[in-house]
Amino acid sequence: MTTEHTPVYLDHNATTPLLPEVVDAMLPYLREHFGNPSSGHIYGLRARSAVARARAQVAALLGCESDEVLFTSGGTEANNLAIRGIDSGRTHSVTSVIEHPATLRPCGWLESRGWCVSRVGVDSHGRIRMDEAGAAIGAGTALVSIMHSNNETGVLQPIAELAAIAHRVGAVMHTDAAQSIGKVPVKVGDLGVDLLSIAGHKLYAPKGVGALYVRRGVALTPLLLGADHESGVRPGTENVASIVALGQACELLDRDLDSAANRMRYLRDRLWAQLAAGIPGLALNGHRELRLPNTLNVRFPGVFGAAVLANAPRIAAATGSACHAGQDRASTTIRAMGVAADEALGSVRLSLGRGTTESEVMLAAAALISAWESAIGSR
Repeated sequence: MTTEHTPVYLDHNATTPLLPEVVDAMLPYLREHFGNPSSGHIYGLRARSAVARARAQVAALLGCESDEVLFTSGGTEANNLAIRGIDSGRTHSVTSVIEHPATLRPCGWLESRGWCVSRVGVDSHGRIRMDEAGAAIGAGTALVSIMHSNNETGVLQPIAELAAIAHRVGAVMHTDAAQSIGKVPVKVGDLGVDLLSIAGHKLYAPKGVGALYVRRGVALTPLLLGADHESGVRPGTENVASIVALGQACELLDRDLDSAANRMRYLRDRLWAQLAAGIPGLALNGHRELRLPNTLNVRFPGVFGAAVLANAPRIAAATGSACHAGQDRASTTIRAMGVAADEALGSVRLSLGRGTTESEVMLAAAALISAWESAIGSR
């Protein structure tokens, strides 16, 4: 509930609060069920059983088998394992110019070791240019890594089409689906992907836990050296409580995915309508339809987005990705869509959550309109 001292939270793409049921599920594994899953006694068996159940819950959400789910410390590790763990003998990878740093930097790491990395552009709506992608993916390509949805604009990418192109030349297809899980259906069979990354804190589970879907038959080289946890790919004693929480979140989100998405889409569109009516020249960043139901990225005319947010202390939102916080340069994602740098600096990302209310949306719209008027007036 929003009060005078608790701003309206519209930054769910940065992180989400834990669902109460998720907290309840993990607490016993912080208290009485503290065993090591590798231990043979009852304490260990209870922990091992909990990890197995969570693995099945994640697999059910993704539409895969339990043994295809590996638990990690989060989306960043999952992306690194998927990208740096590929060893097919080929040395070419394809990604996009709008990826999260957790993809861009591992691709840069490959480059520093002699790989060729092709970075595909996007159109004015933020969608991958399929002609560029088709030209870049060839016989020497080992890996294609394109995000499922963009963390700033929410724009959904044509992953199934990209996977089909990749598979025709024998390449592995990876997608970072951290922003999409729990907001739109994400089934690995429908997408045709070989690898898919999840971040717990984007879907109402704790920070510090994630998962990587690895299709049977895809071999990965471990990044860490140690024991044989997680099918020998990710050594280290499992973070049982957080893994349980991730599994519970996946099960909960799967139950009402469509209704929750429809509700967030309705509120997002209400917010857009209110803002557009009160701010002449307000622009939408990204595709009008093919985007996450909770995400609204707008460009305020004539001012910096940071100035608008500074004038709206009752609104907790962002000018871009939380992973670029503190930077005052224009978003590379918005710039890649052909937006001029000075206009791109007017961008603000407003990302709703399952707990966002209509009254909060209306309050936010009024506050942002007033903040824009103040920013314009002080120029």
